[in-house]
This record gives sequence, structure tokens and C-alpha cells, in this order.
Amino acid sequence: MEAESFTPQFTDGQEIATFLASCGILSKALEESRLANILETYSLNEYEGVAFVAFPSFLKIEGFQVKESKYGEGIIQTDNKVFSDCLKGNDAQPALVHQGALQLFLHIMEKTDFQAKMQIYTDSKQRKLKPIIFVGHSLGGTVATLATLWVLEKRLRQSSPFCITFGCPLVGDASLVEAVDRENWAVNFLHVVSKHDIVPRMLLAPFESIAEPLIAILPYWQGIIANDKKYKPDSLIQDACGTLLNNVLQYTSTVTNYGPDSVRDSDGVMKRSPYRPVGTYMFCSSEGAACIENSEIVLKMLHLTMLSNEKPYDNMVQDCLSEHISYDSVLKHVIEKSISGERIAKRPDSESFYKMGISLQLEAIGVGAEDHHAQIALQIAAIMENKYSRNVAKLAIELSEKQCNMAELEWYKERCEKGDGITYYDSFKKHEDSDANGRRLKLAEFWDEIIEMWEKHELPGDFQSQNKWINAGTAYRRLVEPLDIAHYYRMSNGEGNYLSDGRPNRHKVVQKWMEEKEETRSAKGRSGRTKLASLTQDSCFWAHVEEALKEMKNLEQGQHQKLESLEMFEGYVTRLINDRNISSDAFLKGSRFMEWWKEWKKYNQNQFPEWTSPLYEIMETESWKG
Repeated sequence: MEAESFTPQFTDGQEIATFLASCGILSKALEESRLANILETYSLNEYEGVAFVAFPSFLKIEGFQVKESKYGEGIIQTDNKVFSDCLKGNDAQPALVHQGALQLFLHIMEKTDFQAKMQIYTDSKQRKLKPIIFVGHSLGGTVATLATLWVLEKRLRQSSPFCITFGCPLVGDASLVEAVDRENWAVNFLHVVSKHDIVPRMLLAPFESIAEPLIAILPYWQGIIANDKKYKPDSLIQDACGTLLNNVLQYTSTVTNYGPDSVRDSDGVMKRSPYRPVGTYMFCSSEGAACIENSEIVLKMLHLTMLSNEKPYDNMVQDCLSEHISYDSVLKHVIEKSISGERIAKRPDSESFYKMGISLQLEAIGVGAEDHHAQIALQIAAIMENKYSRNVAKLAIELSEKQCNMAELEWYKERCEKGDGITYYDSFKKHEDSDANGRRLKLAEFWDEIIEMWEKHELPGDFQSQNKWINAGTAYRRLVEPLDIAHYYRMSNGEGNYLSDGRPNRHKVVQKWMEEKEETRSAKGRSGRTKLASLTQDSCFWAHVEEALKEMKNLEQGQHQKLESLEMFEGYVTRLINDRNISSDAFLKGSRFMEWWKEWKKYNQNQFPEWTSPLYEIMETESWKG
């Protein structure tokens, strides 16, 4: 495929960086972070209708050091439930974050009026509902990142907050990246990184390898930020910075050459840094700036930009020391470059706009257009972006084509109910209609293909949170899974348990997508059903019925321990009816559900002639009809 056919978003990275630098928002964010350093706590200031919430740099090792784990990692959820369970990877594993950063954030949450102030700015009933930008330099950037996540996942406001950091260490692992991508939150984060600033890379090394040099360097940085002229980079600080640089470079090369799945050994022990970039990264150099969004490519660039230095080693050490506290100069230089338009004019002889975009971006971040490894990294990102787009477009076409199969199965359901007076579940279980079965299998093949592509990471990170696919998958599951259940119990002659042994992975995954999306949707404004659902909302309803019928037989044979599970099933059905989440076909005469109900009613009345229950009242009065 020709390179010109690619149209990846990241080739616009230089233009995006130019806009951000020239519009003034970055300069204002950096200014607010300096004010927070003076206060030594968070600050909140309004500027032109925007609330800037800034956190100080926290340049003290004591507040960031974690001794309990090699890389300082731990799960983001804490006992006080500041973050919910929605921050997890696609494998349902909770996201990991640096515990030092988390403790700094929790301290702000618990020891200041931060939560009360945020309530004022995020509650729609308050007059101060305004855009919020969280900002932070250095370790304060990690707190800004967590604060933004906190507001986002609490769904406290209609308009999303934005986060801008300068020289911020990495905060979370691949599971956090997946959670952020799934929720479409990556666009809410912008991390500004200077070419040789060591801090954004430092957590790629074990904390024990960087703690000692940091102890020597942090007071120097703190003094410079405070404009204390007595702080000068003496030989001790220079040596400490050299040690820090060597240790970090040693580990960045290791981490960037392995995927996120290889950070643990076979015993589950962390062998490499788990941290991964979250959001958009704006890489700055003397040549300009460019933005990159792909997490793995950002990780590679964090390594490659450090290596691309034509200066002597001592100068590189000095750059690592100075650039972390010189973002005002960095931004000023980027703005001057963007205003001059110098970047665009440099490569008029590029072979294509695509290659020119690659070259300009590499030059802007200071790597150099001839860097082979960097070129490959960006080209891979382009290929992946286009692969995602092609795959989604292909699936969208196939989904449209599969709608005729869904329509035919809906007709089959209606024909069974109105023509034969039997549920389509019971009809298919007794006699497998060849046409309906063929359509069932075609749809299963299609959704198996989707799940396989998703599990192989061949689809965008937010694919499973897109309403189009959640709605399509939920409609498929509720209509077709009853046929899969009927097929399972017919083929197994009533033996086995569909729920524990026979349920296909496609139904489990699609249901998980729906449930995760439901967790993120506000319950406000939603009204309950007034009529029964056209399709029972729990697609496993008929499997629960089959298992309840088995338990009835066991109960009648004297296995009284089954009574509790049958009472639980009765409660489950009662809730479905009360919430109108059950379809009327379940109440057709002769359905497997009605068969269970007759047996259950008979058993209870034999035990207690005056027996009654909420479900008994519903069934006797037929109040389920509404």
C-alpha cells in the first residue's frame, strides 16, 4: 500500500501543537502552576470564564517515595472509594497507579477544601458551572491527572474537565490507558514534555535506582523555582543528575522494546515498569513541537528523544537538569517557531505530504527526520490507525448486511407466538427450524469475528464503548441468545448447565460492554418501563428457567437444600416483572416458564395451603399485563 493512502490523525500533530502554543492556554496554565508553588497547596483562579485548578510541583521525595513495591505501583481503588471500579483494563484487572502520586492527591482531597470547591464548580445547580482546567508541573502534574480522572469518572458535570501538565512523570499502567481509551477520555489530557527533561521518563526505572540522585536534585529544583539564588548546580548535583540519566536510559530502552503484556514474570512479579502514557503528549525541542496520541508510540518517543543529542554527554546532563524547570523558555521558543512558520518551509522537496508530515514531526520534537527507529515507530502508528479505520468500516458494512438475519428471526419469533401460540424459545428447543438455525449461525460467526478482532487489539480502544456497537450487540444478544440456549439444552438432552458450561464468549463479552456502559450513564432523567419489554432484558432468562425446572425435580425427590435457590429464582422473576424487563411470551400457555410456575405453585400449596408470595399475587391476578 502506498504511503500516500494513509491519513492518520497524528500527522497533524505539529499543527495541533502550534495551535496550542499560540492560543495562550499553555502559558496561562504554566503561570497558574507557578502560583500554586508559592502557596504550596492547590490554587483555584478564574480567567476569562475558565477555572484553573493548579497543583504545586511537590518537589519533596518524602511525599512521593513508595517502598512497598519495586516501581511504586498499586491499584487505584482505595478503601475510601475515591475512584470507582470503572477504572480497569479490558481484562477487568484494576488500573495501577503510582501510590506516591495517589497519596499526594488523597492528601489534597482529605486535608483541604478541594472537594467542596469542586462541588461548586461541577454541580449543575450552582451558578459557578464553568470549564475547569487542572494544571500541574512535575509531581503536581500527577495530581492534576488524578484530579481530572476523579471528575471524569464521577460524571459530575456535562462539560468535561481538561488537564495540562508540564514535565509530569507517568502515572498509570496499560489498564488505565485502556480504561481512558474506552471512555473516550484521552482527549482530556495534554502532557507537555521537553526533549531532555528526565522527570517524565524517570518512573520507567525502579524507584530504588532513582531515589538517591533525586534526593540530591529535588532541593536544587525547588530552590530555583523559588528564585533562591544560592542554589547552583555544583558537582554533587551534576553527578547525581548523571547517575539519574544513566539509570533511566538503561531502563527506558528495555521497557520500550517490550509490550505491556510482558511487564510481569510467570510468578506475577513486576519485572519492568508498568507505567504507560495516558492522553496526548506534546514533545517540545529547539526545533518546535508536535503532538502524539498513541500510547505505545509516545513511550518509544520518550526514549528516542532522549537519545537524539548531538551535544557532548556533559551538556546532555546539564539539559536534563535545567529543562525540567525551564518550561517558560520552552514554550516561548515553541511559540516563536510557530509564529515564524519556519518549520513548514524547511522541507519543500518531500516526496509526499505523508512523508513530509512524518519528517516535520520528527524534526519538531528534536529527533531528526533521518532517525530510522523514530520513522518506523510513526509509520507503525499510521498503519495501526488506518487498520482500525478499515476494520471498523468493514464491520459496519457487515452489520448492515446482517440486519436482514435479525429481521427474519424477529419474524420467526412473531410467527411462533401468534401463529403457533408458543414461544420461539420453546419451538426452537423442540424442533430446530433450519432457516432460523442458519441465520443464528451466521450471526454467531459475525459476532465471534468482532470479539476476536477486539481481543487481538485490531479495533480502536473505545470500540466497546461506542453506542452503535453496544446497542447492536445488546439487540443481537437479547434476540438470539434464547435460541443458543434452546440449542444447548436440546443437544444435551436437558443435561449440563448453559450458564456455567455452555455460554459462548461472544455473549459474555457483549454483555460486559453493555454493563460497563450502563455504569457510566447517569440514572437522572431515566423513567421506568410502563409496558413489558418486547424482548426479555436478561438474555439468559430461559437458561435460568431450565435450571429452575431441574431444581424442582430435585426438590420433589427430597433434596430440600434446593429450596433456597428456587426461592431466589422466584425473587428474580418477580423483579423482572415489576421492572417490566420480561417479555409477554414468557406467560404463553405451555411455555417452560409456565411449566415451572405450575410445579412451584403446586409444591408450595401442598406444603402450606395458605401459601402466597409477591409472584403468586402477580400470576393469579395477571397484573403482569399492566
